[in-house]
Amino acid sequence: MLEEVVATRYITPLREGGSLPGIVEADDLGTYVMKFTGAGQGRKTLVAEVICGQLGRRLGLRVPELVQMQLDPVIGLSEPDQEVQELLKASGGLNLGMDFLPGSIGFDPLAYQVGPAEAGRIVWFDAVIDNVDRSWRNPNLLVWHGDLWLIDHGATMIWHHNWPSAQNYGSKPYDASDHVLASFAPDVASAAAELAPLVTEELLTEVTADVPDVWLEEEAGFGTADELRRAYVEVLLERAAGVHTRIVLGPQTPTGPSRAPGWLSGRLTPAAQQPGRKQDGTR
Repeated sequence: MLEEVVATRYITPLREGGSLPGIVEADDLGTYVMKFTGAGQGRKTLVAEVICGQLGRRLGLRVPELVQMQLDPVIGLSEPDQEVQELLKASGGLNLGMDFLPGSIGFDPLAYQVGPAEAGRIVWFDAVIDNVDRSWRNPNLLVWHGDLWLIDHGATMIWHHNWPSAQNYGSKPYDASDHVLASFAPDVASAAAELAPLVTEELLTEVTADVPDVWLEEEAGFGTADELRRAYVEVLLERAAGVHTRIVLGPQTPTGPSRAPGWLSGRLTPAAQQPGRKQDGTR
């Protein structure tokens, strides 16, 4: 279960995200990026953050520590922004905190080199959770102390917005053509060989147990929070087992993967960065 802390001071909003997260201090003297139940995307964003964030951490990926965070809206009374005040008022109770990484900078693929092994692990992980929000337009990667950190997993597991269609997602392909790491020749096969055996029913059961019941209640088609947790486990278990065979990186060309922006052209050298691969993508 995630540690629970109490927000004691609202510092400033982070306007880069559509959900308007904020930097807050807590009673454990830590500083966190807080994501709110009252944001427009709703509680499912927080469910996705917990399941995917905790899964990533258990697989050895760098994801900031997550906590449950109790919020008394009164701490925002001095905030001059009316939009922020309304968000805090709508989010009283249990919210989500992510450890704040002071001094971190946004990932720039022109300034930071990523090896095929690390790129492969991240692309494979994003394929498992069906992450549509790690593109070159919005990487959701930070560089902190020289290492890559994964953040913002609210736009994942798209199936949980339409559970009747969830059974189709276990075998759904993952289009990584626009993935911010597609041009670093991600070694997806090695990542799958390393990580897929770790994604067991037991691990996923433990990860989904970290989601507070209050964020899982009253979901149409499910009688209890545990039934809903089981539904997440089933889809993720199936995806982890074989999604590496369905990851689409786009045809390899002298200028990079399909639909890559112009400023990434030349990142890939067809044969040099992918040993054993010919220019036409075959082996």
